[in-house]
Amino acid sequence: MTEQITAGQFHAADDVEDWRSLYHLVSAHFRTSSLAEGIAFVDEIGRLTGAAEQQYLNVDLRSAGVTVSLGLRDIALARRISAAAKELEIPADPTAVQVVNVTLDALVGADVLPFWRALLGYRQIGDDYLFDPVRRGPGFGLQQMDAARPQRNRMHLDVAVPHDQAEARISAALAAGGHLVSDAHAPMWWVLADAEGNEACVATWVGRE
Repeated sequence: MTEQITAGQFHAADDVEDWRSLYHLVSAHFRTSSLAEGIAFVDEIGRLTGAAEQQYLNVDLRSAGVTVSLGLRDIALARRISAAAKELEIPADPTAVQVVNVTLDALVGADVLPFWRALLGYRQIGDDYLFDPVRRGPGFGLQQMDAARPQRNRMHLDVAVPHDQAEARISAALAAGGHLVSDAHAPMWWVLADAEGNEACVATWVGRE
């Protein structure tokens, strides 16, 4: 499949229940009992991908699990990876995937982005986004301000979670002392804040189709 598809179309496909859409990617987490088991699984993923063309592929290996991220259109590969995990008796845990971005409100993005790019050692995509070239740190994005807002925070976290985990994540944050600032854009995102007003957004793919 080479054409662009939406997150909704991906989730409507068969045999992709291990995967969750997070922004422009889909991710799955597979829990392993040892680093050796994870390495064996990653080796199998490498065999499955081979020289085949993928829209995107990123594999994060840890002692307790393997997280795989693909492009939305890579449905066939997602199915093959899930099948390999089942064959190796490695369980998927869709609740364990998320993407964290740091977002800074800026009046003139071109004036501030070079500073953050140099400070973080990141690379730039487009006019308003930086990413860690070795995929260890969170993304860093700019959000346009119409006017200075000295009375509120200008930096916040964006946390993309699986669409079927958003309500639980929000409920947990509220129970931990947070409060809802706005749900005007839900279910695409909710704005929450801690007890001192420091803000964060919980985001899903729903509504972005």
